[in-house]
Amino acid sequence: MLTLTLNGTPREIRSSSDTPLLYVLRDELGLNAAKYGCGLGQCGACTVILDGDAIFSCITPVMLAANRKVTTLEGLGTIEHPGPLQQAFIDEQAAQCGYCIPGMMMRAKALLDKEPDVSDDMMRDELEPHLCRCGTHMRILRAVQRAAKAVLTPTTTEAAP
Repeated sequence: MLTLTLNGTPREIRSSSDTPLLYVLRDELGLNAAKYGCGLGQCGACTVILDGDAIFSCITPVMLAANRKVTTLEGLGTIEHPGPLQQAFIDEQAAQCGYCIPGMMMRAKALLDKEPDVSDDMMRDELEPHLCRCGTHMRILRAVQRAAKAVLTPTTTEAAP
């Protein structure tokens, strides 16, 4: 039996070690944000974060996630309390059909965690592997920019002196 840390919680995995991580997330663990798109690592719909790096979960055997940290969109926030990146996508109305958005958000999250002062070119390069037919590309870029600003200038609830 394999163990991985999923969204901060250790989880034992019963699936075969060669099962794609995407299938384990969706079928065994009931997390449906990562989507099956192509099954070939070419569309980005299945993107999750593994130890800080964005990966295609459809082509990653679960054995490669053993004893490592996996973060999915469900780990970024909730409907009631969305995380900063999720809130930025909401504020910019960056999602249309929503199929590609979870993968794009995870790739953007990995980028912002490494480089919060991200340039437009860096964002475009990082999101390039993702296929999207909705036409909200400019809103997606604005959402990532908004999230980057939120990371760089966090708000505080403390009273001023």
